[in-house]
Amino acid sequence: MNLIVAVDKNWAIGYKGKLLISIPEDMKFFRETTTGHTVVMGKNTLLSFPNSKPLKNRNNIVIALEKDFTVEGATTVYSIEEALEEVKKYDSDDVYVIGGGSIYKQLLPYCDKAYITYIDHSYSADTFFPNLDEDDEWEITSESEEQTYFDIEYFFRTYERKNTTKS
Repeated sequence: MNLIVAVDKNWAIGYKGKLLISIPEDMKFFRETTTGHTVVMGKNTLLSFPNSKPLKNRNNIVIALEKDFTVEGATTVYSIEEALEEVKKYDSDDVYVIGGGSIYKQLLPYCDKAYITYIDHSYSADTFFPNLDEDDEWEITSESEEQTYFDIEYFFRTYERKNTTKS
């Protein structure tokens, strides 16, 4: 599996259920990377989307704790274990974990590649992603040239798990 996320320099990813910043090129990268594939998310991530609707042109898997939660256009599962069973139906290279914070932390051990938009700025935040730069299991395998959005610098980085064994 893969994951895709935008982080600030402190590896923060959100504040009060919202993204820290919306960078058009990052949104385009997310859209182009995940369209036509399978995305795995928590219920709160789904509810943060416009009209709380699943993402178009993707297989959406939503992890919800409430057994009565369902959403049209998505497969709902009720535990990480069920999510891992569900993603076995797809090529693992075509599965992207897209949040939120708790889902990232729980599924990170099953991911071999991470697409990180690294924003060289600090934001007020209450949700964080594990710092892959401090994790010996991960290494940067590619990094874009510096990008800018107004006065904010950012990079598109790809991290890969060292010594991967397919999850």
